[in-house]
Formats: sequence, structure tokens, C-alpha cells
Amino acid sequence: MTMPSVTGMSAIEETAQIPLRQGSMRALLVKPATSSPAPGVLLFHEIFGLNDDMADKARRFSAMGYVALVPDLFAGRGRKPICLMRTMRELGRGSGAAFDRIEAARSWLAQQPFLDASRLGVCGFCMGGGFALLVAARAPIGAVAVFYGQVPKKADELDGICPVVAVYGGRDRSLRGAPERLRAALEQRAVPHDITVYRDAGHGYLSSHTAAFAKFGAVGPIKLGFNGSAAEDSWKRVERFFRRHLAGEEPVD
Repeated sequence: MTMPSVTGMSAIEETAQIPLRQGSMRALLVKPATSSPAPGVLLFHEIFGLNDDMADKARRFSAMGYVALVPDLFAGRGRKPICLMRTMRELGRGSGAAFDRIEAARSWLAQQPFLDASRLGVCGFCMGGGFALLVAARAPIGAVAVFYGQVPKKADELDGICPVVAVYGGRDRSLRGAPERLRAALEQRAVPHDITVYRDAGHGYLSSHTAAFAKFGAVGPIKLGFNGSAAEDSWKRVERFFRRHLAGEEPVD
């Protein structure tokens, strides 16, 4: 199936409630206004949660022709510092409520009539990138995109993973060695991949950060800051990779 053209594509944006074992979880749903089922992408947010920046990223995927769903992994889990610590701890051990929420979101999305469930990818940013890699090795996922996300310490946690596109900032010392470890693990498993390190970019280079976090992050080990050229090239790589490995098309440059 050929994906619709990005140019001039309208979108439908709404808040979805994802059923959980107890209660529900809010998620942002952005889908192209097409009459036929479209491929989809589950997006996993950064430590800042489901904010306007993540909404913009979802809209970008929708403009490419994908149904985009962003589950709020923090909702209903207490105050921000507490739920962040809980979620990061669960990411580190590879299990817990955050993974249950992600699976609930994946299962809900796969059942929607507007989604082509045979073409579902995942994408994560920062903290979400770590979740994306693990989920892509466990669930029926067609392709995964990782924006400066941590790599599992044990390579066997990537057994069974789908094709991977990953991008990192070369100035980000917090993830030093991660791209190389990821590339080695994927090559060993003969998994199609595209891993790029942007020498002049730091962490979080897709976004323009503000307030104290931006000030101190820029001078700390992560070298936080927007990098326009790295951001533009990253999006192009992800779009090409997903068109080939998720949409089943040969991308045209």
C-alpha cells in the first residue's frame, strides 16, 4: 500500500483514554484524515512528559501519513519527581507499570479500525528511546526510531528486535559509547539499522529548551541544546527508514 503524500495532509487530533487494569491513561492521538487504515507509530516521551513539544512530534509523524499515539507514562502516578524516579527505575530493570502502560497503549491502538496493525512502529526520545528499544524487541513492531536513548546493558535484551534507526549527539557524554554498543549488537544479530552520531550536537537537540534546565543543561555533560542541522537530518533519516521498513516503500530522496 502506498502512503499518502505529506503535502497538505490534514489531521484529526484528540485525547484518547487507554484502559488499564485499574482506571485509564490519557494519550494524545493524531491521525491523518484518510478513509483507509494507515500505518501507526507509538511515541514515548522524554522526562518532561506529554507536553507541547511531544504533541509537535506526533503531528510531524501524522504529516508523514502515520497514526501517532503518545501515551502519558506519568499520568496518575504521583508528583512529577516521584513518578519520574519510578519510571526511570522501571526502565532500568526492564519491567513495571510503565511497560504495562505501553503494552496497553499498543494493544488499544492495534485494535482501532483506522490503523493498519500490520504496520506499527515505535519511536522514543531520551528516556522514551530506552523504552522504545526494549519494546521493539518484545512486541510485534515493524521498525523503531531512537532519538538519543539509552541502550540496554545486556545485549541479549535486543534479541528479536526489528529494524532500528537511531540518532545521537556526539557532545552528549551521558550516552558515550551507546551508539557503538547498539551498532555492534545489531550487526551481530544481522538486524537492518541506520545509526548516526552528529559530532556537534548534544542531548535533546531536536528541541529548544527553556528556563534553568536549558541553562545548566547546556554546560553540563549532556550539552543540551537545539541543533537545527542535526534535527533536520534526523527527521529525514527516520522518514526514509520508516518508509522502507514500516510502510514497505522504497523512499525517494
